[in-house]
Amino acid sequence: MKKVLIISASIRPGSNSEALAHEFEKGAKEAGNAVEFVSLKDKNIAFCRGCFACQKLHKCVINDDANAIADKICESEVIVWATPIYYYEMSGQMKTMIDRANSLYSRDFKFREVYLLAVAADDEEQTPERAISGLQGWIDCFDGVELKGTLFAGGVNGPNEIAGNEKLREAYKLGKSI
Repeated sequence: MKKVLIISASIRPGSNSEALAHEFEKGAKEAGNAVEFVSLKDKNIAFCRGCFACQKLHKCVINDDANAIADKICESEVIVWATPIYYYEMSGQMKTMIDRANSLYSRDFKFREVYLLAVAADDEEQTPERAISGLQGWIDCFDGVELKGTLFAGGVNGPNEIAGNEKLREAYKLGKSI
């Protein structure tokens, strides 16, 4: 059994990326893992100030929801990011949370596996490449951590448009494989 944290970075009702995340969650739970789902929707997460106080304090000096989420990231073995692709990149909410998790560098983090679930209106194969690259840049900063898998569903734009899409089954299978 692994401790899995799924972070949904969409703030839209009827989010297609969140639908993928919930299917991943079902699969991971059925495989016997302890799974926690966190949505960045309705969270108060300010921008990183770049002060690096977190390296000494092991938490950010900004008192908002990012510290609790960073603690959950630190204590989980598997991190799953779910994001819509905006302008061929991860959502701003995801990037802001990644920046605010800077305190993890000086902590005894447990995560070793990271996954990315992404959706976009554009359905070209290369659409998620920059989001994957951005996440890989974060992963590369942590010894012993690797990007274990990605799943991209293109051609979905409107709320709940992913319903019935084959990628939901793939997300379930990916979750079940953990």
